[in-house]
Amino acid sequence: MDNLSDTLKKLKITAVDRTEDSLEGCLDCLLQALAQNNMETSEKIQGSGILQLFASLLIPQSSCTAKVANIIAEVAKNEFMRIPCVDAGLISPLVQLLNSKDQEVLLQTGRALGNICYDSHEGRSAVDQAGGAQIVIDHLRSLCSITDPANEKLLTVFCGMLMNYSNENDSLQAQLINMGVIPTLVKLLGIHCQNAALTEMCLVAFGNLAELESSKEQFASTNIAEELVKLFKKQIEHDKREMIFEVLAPLAENDAIKLQLVEAGLVECLLEIVQEKVDSEKEDDIAELKTASDLMVLLLLGDESMQKLFEGGKGNVFQRVLSWIPSNNHQLQLAGALAIANFARNDGNCIHMVDNGIVEKLMDLLDRHVEDGNVTVQHAALSALRNLAIPVVNKAKMLSAGVTEAVLKFLKSEMPPVQFKLLGTLRMLIDAQEAAEQLGKNVKLVERLVEWCEAKDHAGVMGESNRLLSALIRHSKSKDVIKTIVQSGGIKHLVTMATSEHVIMQNEALVALALIAALELGTAEKDLESAKLVQILHRLLADERSAPEIKYNSMVLICALMGSESLHKEVQDLAFLDVVSKLRSHENKSVAQQASLTEQRLTVES
Repeated sequence: MDNLSDTLKKLKITAVDRTEDSLEGCLDCLLQALAQNNMETSEKIQGSGILQLFASLLIPQSSCTAKVANIIAEVAKNEFMRIPCVDAGLISPLVQLLNSKDQEVLLQTGRALGNICYDSHEGRSAVDQAGGAQIVIDHLRSLCSITDPANEKLLTVFCGMLMNYSNENDSLQAQLINMGVIPTLVKLLGIHCQNAALTEMCLVAFGNLAELESSKEQFASTNIAEELVKLFKKQIEHDKREMIFEVLAPLAENDAIKLQLVEAGLVECLLEIVQEKVDSEKEDDIAELKTASDLMVLLLLGDESMQKLFEGGKGNVFQRVLSWIPSNNHQLQLAGALAIANFARNDGNCIHMVDNGIVEKLMDLLDRHVEDGNVTVQHAALSALRNLAIPVVNKAKMLSAGVTEAVLKFLKSEMPPVQFKLLGTLRMLIDAQEAAEQLGKNVKLVERLVEWCEAKDHAGVMGESNRLLSALIRHSKSKDVIKTIVQSGGIKHLVTMATSEHVIMQNEALVALALIAALELGTAEKDLESAKLVQILHRLLADERSAPEIKYNSMVLICALMGSESLHKEVQDLAFLDVVSKLRSHENKSVAQQASLTEQRLTVES
């Protein structure tokens, strides 16, 4: 270290004199000291004030330039040295050196800039202002096709520099994307796939850039899918495959890339991994199985990629996914059920799957998870059943297969995601009067629905419970169902639902309330009063923002309520005639006609 102090003093003198030989000796001495103890040497360099001198030594013509850049690269490995390097004015001359024709100078300059940018806002900002990124990208483009080892080393350093420059910085990543870095990196990956270090650097860069939405379109216009799948097929090591997975996952969120990945044969690779790892208990294998099956499900979220893999229900992929459902592996059961839910996104697929026995497979799966079951599997299987129940022709088939009984076993679940899907599945199934009546008289179900109508922390569960209550009345048109709902305390929730921000829910509530008033007014009268239904209807009719169908159904309901003495009195007290007579000139014909009828009814009854 004494030697080091002497060297630094000597360096100050020779830096001014520019005697190349003695300068080179000093620089070698510094590099040696940095190799032995980087941190301590860097502290000494900072303390000596020599950094400012380096700016004047970074000149293209000098034979010492590469060594100076190398020293800067070494000291910038220390976090505490990055801002001093910027403050010493080193960025601008380093960026100038990127125009050098000397490969060693370029290599050391790339390292220096990359290290200064690492996790340093000041470093990145200075390189940005000096225009360093564009020069590096131009180099990558022009050197891309040269495959000798020295050039590949330089390309690796340049990729690393861009990564450090833009890592976790959206605006700098967007800048690189606008400069066209993506097609260049994809080309690099294709040409240099034999070079592990360069390949790895490209993958990390892709991983960073792929998180940005604006990158997806650029990626989709390259052959990235093909290159990644090609690379993936060659990998045996878990870590390398994991690295590729980390790029595939964000890219596969884009529908065009989903289809490209399917066409490039990724699905076959994923199925192979699943088959290899399914029985393994190694942590890495379990993780890889999860990643592969999750990615498989993600690929099925694209309409085109999903339909391509469905192949009319005859496809190898569809059949393999089906075989996951009866498996003993929870991850595969989950992925299988989610995949079925994704395949069940159009009527044709749903009808085919129901006709080919998928419902029974899903019910068997649910049965295995009733007691202390896996919540994610329950949720996925219920999602699949709900989607399958959408086509009208499937409803009766699923009811006779016993789906409602299978689903009702989960009534006691305390997990909101499971509750939500359970409610959605039942609501999809009860278009038929008989099913609605059977379920509507199920006291346990109705009581649970009324309880969930108050689940204020879970808006989805609350909304679905209200909608199912209303649907039970609308589809059954049954006095017994209405009595069950009244006795369970459901009326107030239907009245509240009439004030929902969603027109469809308001409407469903008003139609159900009109049926209650028509079929069982005496039973429901007190509950309708205490829920302040009449005041709510007055408000809905007076509010100019109410949709035409809301106004129409509110008037139908008013007429139906006239059969109750106490509700009739409330209607008279609130001067409904004024509001209704204004609606006779409403632009919607149905509303105007109903307003005339309602006005007559109110006049006669007053």
